[in-house]
Amino acid sequence: MRKLVAVISLLMLCLGASAQFKSEAFTQSYNDDTSGQKDSTDVLFSFKEYFGALAHKNEMKIGTMAAGSAVFIGGEQIYNRQYWKLPIVYGAIFAPLGIGIYNSVKGNNDVAKYWYIGAGAAYWATHLDGVINYKSDTYPLPGRATLFSILCPGLGQAYNGEFWKIPIYIGGMGVAYYFYDMNNVNYERYRRIYKEATNTEVAYSGPITAEQALYYRNVFRRYRDYSILAIGLVYLLQVIDANVFSYMHDFEIVDDMAMSVTPTVIAPDTQFALNTKPAVGLSLGLRF
Repeated sequence: MRKLVAVISLLMLCLGASAQFKSEAFTQSYNDDTSGQKDSTDVLFSFKEYFGALAHKNEMKIGTMAAGSAVFIGGEQIYNRQYWKLPIVYGAIFAPLGIGIYNSVKGNNDVAKYWYIGAGAAYWATHLDGVINYKSDTYPLPGRATLFSILCPGLGQAYNGEFWKIPIYIGGMGVAYYFYDMNNVNYERYRRIYKEATNTEVAYSGPITAEQALYYRNVFRRYRDYSILAIGLVYLLQVIDANVFSYMHDFEIVDDMAMSVTPTVIAPDTQFALNTKPAVGLSLGLRF
């Protein structure tokens, strides 16, 4: 089940990134003309743009940096000119990864999983560090807000200054996880009972029949899957929220915005109207 949750989280990461960083964030012209005109051969992600930015020949958007550095580890630190962090990054990720692989080969899977978790945490921290240190004069930067929410639910809302939303999203994910855990416990219970009831080698004398155990096993499995879906939906919603409200940060609503409705006399155009008599109606006025 943990593997399923990990896969869903990875999918959410990909979906969230693709929703935020569309072709404009990843396009790069292959035209050697320095006039800046785009070529029809633009692609979704350009290695030329990415590695050119790592060599500090050009700039790249935060989405391009994050997408490229997801594979080329340490790219964010290179682009941010923080070279001294590279030994820390590689040591923190690859040292526990290597120890985990060694323990897996030796059959110590229970020990290996903790080293894998450590390597994953270091990988996550590397991306968070890169997003934090990305230089930009724009605030709030939608790409940064989106990546913050992808890496840490609620952090995008904190970056946008909307702290009151954090308990809502974290609470929503917590409630969904509570129901996931409860349904998973019951699913495992009835699955065990069903196996015992259908085992012909051992006499079963429990109060729950095999048919009842099968029914409840399927019910709680379905509810457990719904709970996983709910976690994913709340997670995705807070990513979208951080992105949208970072774009709307500069949207102003003036204090004297008002609407007025007054009676009026409508005089028809005598050139086109069939009925040339004036009519009484309402006039709607908006001030903003």
